[in-house]
Amino acid sequence: MSRLVLGLVDDLFFTAKISATASICEVSVTFAKHQEDLLKTAREKKPSLVLIDLSKENLNPLQAIEALKADPELRTLPIIGFYSHVQTELKEKALQAGCNTVIPRSFFSQNLAKILSHGI
Repeated sequence: MSRLVLGLVDDLFFTAKISATASICEVSVTFAKHQEDLLKTAREKKPSLVLIDLSKENLNPLQAIEALKADPELRTLPIIGFYSHVQTELKEKALQAGCNTVIPRSFFSQNLAKILSHGI
């Protein structure tokens, strides 16, 4: 498993779904518990992709994106944020924060194997 995906996701349904799909795709996945953990893990493990659940305010997802993009060592990491389709203003805020791709949860779920294996 050479590809590593790092997630800032604390929803048990999504962490289980991501983990199961990653296993099938032979992709390693690690989940950070908060922004500091995300930055530390990203520096140490050099992931191929970062996934961020934008709808979890307790994770401060927009600040996490800004912190990744502000770090010279991490700014080139591709970040995919996913959100509930009813939170349209969140999409714009995530893009402004530096998120590379922002997609609805439904698209994320339907295309998870492709996303984990190749990005979007």
